[in-house]
Amino acid sequence: VPVAEDASLGTVVALLSVSDRDSGANGRVRCWVWPASPFALEATFAGSYSLVLREALDRERVSEYEVEVRAEDGGAPALRASRGLRVPVSDVNDN
Repeated sequence: VPVAEDASLGTVVALLSVSDRDSGANGRVRCWVWPASPFALEATFAGSYSLVLREALDRERVSEYEVEVRAEDGGAPALRASRGLRVPVSDVNDN
């Protein structure tokens, strides 16, 4: 679903769930968005995250974002996974 270029900061763009079956430190998961973008991850509750808007969008400058959500557990060596997301930006000021 496109995100309007005039969406408010903090708008939820996607909901994600991340889990690891290990216990203790090995089961702790760290998540982040790559590359740097106008989006951030916020933990909502155990293993659930919201991808939220953290900067204003300008469709004339960037019409679509390709971001990757990366996750890594606390094991040694760490196990990693990623998921790509495409976030289209809808124009609100064209006539």
